[in-house]
Amino acid sequence: MKVIVTGGTGYIGSHTIVDLMEHGFEVVCIDNLSRSRKYALKGIEKITGKAPLFYPVDLCDKEATFEVISEHRDAVGIIHFAALKSVPESVEKPLEYYSNNIDSLLHILEAVNTYGIPHVVFSSSCSVYGNAEQLPVTESTPIKPAESPYAHTKQIGEDIIRNAAPAGQARYILLRYFNPIGAHPSSWIGEIPMDKPNNLVPFITQTATGKLPRLTVYGNDYPTRDGSCIRDYIHVCDIAHAHTLALQYLMAGKSETAVDIFNLGSGNGVSVLEAIHAFEKVSGQKLSYTLGERRAGDVVAVYADNTKAATLLDWHCQYTLEDAMLSAWNWELKMQELQGEF
Repeated sequence: MKVIVTGGTGYIGSHTIVDLMEHGFEVVCIDNLSRSRKYALKGIEKITGKAPLFYPVDLCDKEATFEVISEHRDAVGIIHFAALKSVPESVEKPLEYYSNNIDSLLHILEAVNTYGIPHVVFSSSCSVYGNAEQLPVTESTPIKPAESPYAHTKQIGEDIIRNAAPAGQARYILLRYFNPIGAHPSSWIGEIPMDKPNNLVPFITQTATGKLPRLTVYGNDYPTRDGSCIRDYIHVCDIAHAHTLALQYLMAGKSETAVDIFNLGSGNGVSVLEAIHAFEKVSGQKLSYTLGERRAGDVVAVYADNTKAATLLDWHCQYTLEDAMLSAWNWELKMQELQGEF
């Protein structure tokens, strides 16, 4: 059972490769390493005892993309993670985000049709909901205007797949992630910020080690219980396992439509300040943080109704917020040991 994973040296991609390999899949990894480290392959091997076959290919290069996928046309599916994903950066560089995220997806979809890959799992995002009027959001919650170019690329990507699927034979699952945090319990892989962190938890852990002088909470005047944004934080290993279940679901012929959608969230709305306090509790570290202005592109609140994934995929969260925060802290400490390997 061979599966192609694009963006496989990235944060969620590397954890998903581990989960796939632990469930009997042979993995082919494609990544241009523009936003990830090749170290992830070593970390995967430390955990599973085997490294995936790796191709350092940019999916915006159509010829190179087709060459790799043609070599592995016997794959049972493709899991497509590869994309630029920073909300603030997408506000600063919108054309780069549209070009990269959409061109790479188009090349993957063309290759899927050309080489007869039967199943595709697409990495989408809860950001497609925009500022939803009702919470928690379900898969049928109306899509609001995107708050950032990144979110818009995910909306466009979903539309492209819905429109393209009837013209081909492949079956698709769109997984809308909420906010993945944490690291593998072994501490061999985790989130590796390439420069200044874009996500909350690396900001937290780097502040706790003194790498960053203080953490800024963007906005303290939102209409929420403590004024900070509310998100649905979920352990990355729970997110990773959902990809294995989604692929198995497709392979078993259980999907009744060409394109199906699942929310991947814990179902719990947690404010930024509450997340900070959860980290302080499990780590014993007191964080230095300031309350700043709102950040462009952020929605006020979003969290999931995950009933559909629980019912159809038999997917259930195995880790708590505290588990995720502790694993993130352990990974931050491990990265200090591994510094020379990145």
